[in-house]
Amino acid sequence: MSTPLDPPPHDPAGPRSHGGERSLGEIVSDVSQDLSTLVKQELDLAKAELKQEATQAGKGAGMLGGAAVAGHLVLVFLSLTLMFLLDNWMPVELAALITTLLWAVAAGVLAALGRSELKKANPQLPTTQRTLKEDASWARAQKS
Repeated sequence: MSTPLDPPPHDPAGPRSHGGERSLGEIVSDVSQDLSTLVKQELDLAKAELKQEATQAGKGAGMLGGAAVAGHLVLVFLSLTLMFLLDNWMPVELAALITTLLWAVAAGVLAALGRSELKKANPQLPTTQRTLKEDASWARAQKS
């Protein structure tokens, strides 16, 4: 039984041989068919690889999500620890306010840094656009 990734059986003489000679049309037809089969096999291989990579990436993303939840809980309990530590020297309300203000400053700094990074991003993909134009020029040159 053959799989989509197995090469097709190939008879170099071809099924339409005429006394050992093949016409130009037969050769072009065979090359076209072989190229079509090759492209299909490459696409099947790419699909299989992408599926495997996506599965692995999904597992990694799930683990990172779990780590994010655990990290969030660490920050909550660290904040409570700071609040109760400050409670030894001041009222608990003031300790909670100081802890909250520290987190507000951290959030502001992270927001400013994130905004700065987003402004630097270039969604135009200049390298990809350039290589696609080069590929199109090459294909036109091959056609002429």
